[in-house]
Amino acid sequence: MSANWTRPKDLRAQLARLWERGDWLRAGLSDEASFPRRLTLKTPGSTDVTDRFEAVRAWAAELSEVGWIRLEWREVRHRVQGTQRLPAAAWIDSLDQVLTALGKRRDWQRFMALTETTRQTRPELLPWLARRPLQALELADDWPRLLAVVGWVKTHPRPGIYLRQVDLPGVHTKFIESHRGVLTELLDLALPDEQVDATQTGVSRFAARYGFREKPVRIRLRLLDPDITTIPGLECPDITLDAGDFAGLRWPVRHIFITENETNFLAFPRIKGAMLLFGSGYGWESLAQAHWLQDCAIHYWGDIDTHGFAILDQLRVHFDRTRSLLMDRATFEAHSVLWGVEDKPSRAELQRLTDEERALYQDLQQNRFGPNRRLEQEHVGFHSLIAQLDALDLERLSRNGSSPPDWPPSRHWPAPLPS
Repeated sequence: MSANWTRPKDLRAQLARLWERGDWLRAGLSDEASFPRRLTLKTPGSTDVTDRFEAVRAWAAELSEVGWIRLEWREVRHRVQGTQRLPAAAWIDSLDQVLTALGKRRDWQRFMALTETTRQTRPELLPWLARRPLQALELADDWPRLLAVVGWVKTHPRPGIYLRQVDLPGVHTKFIESHRGVLTELLDLALPDEQVDATQTGVSRFAARYGFREKPVRIRLRLLDPDITTIPGLECPDITLDAGDFAGLRWPVRHIFITENETNFLAFPRIKGAMLLFGSGYGWESLAQAHWLQDCAIHYWGDIDTHGFAILDQLRVHFDRTRSLLMDRATFEAHSVLWGVEDKPSRAELQRLTDEERALYQDLQQNRFGPNRRLEQEHVGFHSLIAQLDALDLERLSRNGSSPPDWPPSRHWPAPLPS
């Protein structure tokens, strides 16, 4: 039998593709006539009828036994067998035939139950079911709770509480957080415009979009100047503040250093009038609330790779005078034996780099040092940091307030601060 002739499995595959697009489930929500629907049927040609008559007859018999399609027939004449009837077209006349062919009757019944529940409780969400019927099926077990969350938010507009405080049977914080994507689509349909802050986008901004209280962003810092007293009896403590409290600080700080590595954060030398921040990758919005930072000299120390420069570029969106620290070509080339490989380099065009930074960034992008080369900041010798700080002409302080300790170079710095 020719592989080009349509067989029952091919007809079923056509129906399955329409199911995977959601067409058959969507048909249950629409008043538009979806049936009858003609299916693609590739039939034998006249040469096949003449030269391969037995194969053609077997093909026709196989199709005629399929109970879930309606066939149109045509008559052909054979020089030996006489007039014969062969399938000319195949039709699906009802949804029942589709469900029989695909074995999807139970899924259909579940979807109809979801539809009826939604029609009775939240009819404004019916367009979502029509748009995403297969996703609705996947969420069938959770659908009543999703409807309950939508109803609660609708009756408690912009509540100003934490998600944890939503008091609904069977609904907990993790349920809402794990369904923020679909809840965003449902709430956008159900709520009036004035209850949705459309400027807050993405699942990470779910709470802000619908007026819930957000978990505060934490900023970790060390005061590098022991003369700035924050907690009695402690010098240069490791402190974590929420973004709001950080924005309200009034300490006499002139220099801000930012590092992305915790060991670097812990071992950074003491500097008069300076503060050290533990970096947050691409998230700088919380720092931007602290307007007093605009009066400080900011130094950013990140990895020498494409994402390190992309993070620096993004920091300069908020603090355009930020200077990079140990992210230069000389540092990179001096540590060539410690180069690593960057998994997924950034291909973005960065607009806020200096000429020197941009040249190095482009060399990394274009693999001029080798495939996806990078230097992680924890591999930079600590003596390089001391030399860089000396070049900045900053007043460094040792643990006892006298001259700074002698830091030996090492392959993997830093050593702990000397006692």
